[in-house]
Amino acid sequence: MGGFFGVVSKKDCVPKLFYGTDYHSHLGTRRGGLATLDKGRFTRFIHDITNAQFRSKFEDDILRMKGMTGIGVISDYEDQPLIIGSHLGRYAIATVGVVKNENILAKKAFGKRGIHFSEMSGNEINPTELIAMLINQEESFEAGIKNVQEQIEGSCSILLLTEEGIYASRDRLGRTPVIIGKGPEGYAVTMESCAFPNLGYTAEKDLGPGETVLLTPEGIEQKNPPGSQMQICSFLWIYYGYPASSYEGINVEAARYRCGAALAEDDNVEVDYVSGIPDSGVAHALGYAAKANIKYCRPFVKYTPTWPRSFMPQQQKTRDLVAKMKLIPIRELTEGRRLLFCEDSIVRGTQLKDTLQRIYDYGACEIHMRPACPPLAYGCKFLNFSRSRSELDLAARKAISELEGQKEANIEEYVDESSDKYNAMVTRIGKKMGLTTLRYQKLDNMIRAIRMPKEKLCTFCWTGKG
Repeated sequence: MGGFFGVVSKKDCVPKLFYGTDYHSHLGTRRGGLATLDKGRFTRFIHDITNAQFRSKFEDDILRMKGMTGIGVISDYEDQPLIIGSHLGRYAIATVGVVKNENILAKKAFGKRGIHFSEMSGNEINPTELIAMLINQEESFEAGIKNVQEQIEGSCSILLLTEEGIYASRDRLGRTPVIIGKGPEGYAVTMESCAFPNLGYTAEKDLGPGETVLLTPEGIEQKNPPGSQMQICSFLWIYYGYPASSYEGINVEAARYRCGAALAEDDNVEVDYVSGIPDSGVAHALGYAAKANIKYCRPFVKYTPTWPRSFMPQQQKTRDLVAKMKLIPIRELTEGRRLLFCEDSIVRGTQLKDTLQRIYDYGACEIHMRPACPPLAYGCKFLNFSRSRSELDLAARKAISELEGQKEANIEEYVDESSDKYNAMVTRIGKKMGLTTLRYQKLDNMIRAIRMPKEKLCTFCWTGKG
């Protein structure tokens, strides 16, 4: 996925840039980067953060950085920010999103003399460099950004660090948030509003879909107006958004409490405790426990000092090891107990199955699972959650394949919550995971918990429709 942060200030911005970027570490897996501009001179550092915290890699670098404007980024895999020289002037660029038609755009660019791209490992083009090329085709930064939003398939939010200030642009359909904050010395721009309170900023404005603004220490100037259509990712509130953040004015933690409460409605299962799969499942579980009036407990705890998030390592074997080692079961809270777990979602289900088996090994007699969203049946084609994931690896798709055998499946029949095929799919998933019962969140209940109009939310990964 990835995230970015930028600062325009009347004073040195480096400390706020450093900590503001760090507040996005939960979104990215491979690279971190910072760039500042001071009296026409760019300073930039990029590090591999696969097996180390962002802060630990940049603690020495920030002593060599200065400037009143800067941008930082946590990236899925590509090096950024990039420093670009062009007819528009020199600038630094950071992007978040995914360009699905990058090969087509690159091939089109190669038809023009003098166009070239540096290759990353695997003979891939750095998508941020491709975005810069599209910007440089136009006669102004705002026209170049508009050119990007019109040409790419997928999504792309952008920060440009220039002599004028920071250009900030939200992707064309607003699938990811871009939020402006105001402080005593200037402004900041972020994807996670949780970066603001401890740095002295107050959320001032959510950029609209496709909107571009220029930030200076004196104010915000709109360069490209917002579009009328929004398709913000619902999964922000369910899973990958940070609990203290708010998007479109709706807090993540509060939405998860409501989501858990919705799971408890009309659920008459008898259990001893409700628990959450840490971290994102915890808030859903607290909401469920409060609504159902059942005690909340932690039958295992997460060891956080050294183990990273289990999605970060690139090899499945390593991810499974991290998932196992960081969760420590507590026999006194599992033995002989009937336990209900809330989880943000079931993706592949492999790590979750192993985790639940360990709870059985520690004496649990029943395990009930309540995911906070419907079955994931489609791979996201708008955001970069994982480069390697095939939608055929999703637990729902595996169950459908097993039920259909060699036949071509009609996936829409299986995502219809009122159909027999939906019930058969859920039963198959629950059986494979060794669950006593499995009950997914209903789509309408999830949307009600988020409190955004349905037409403004992207629900593609559950319905196959944006």
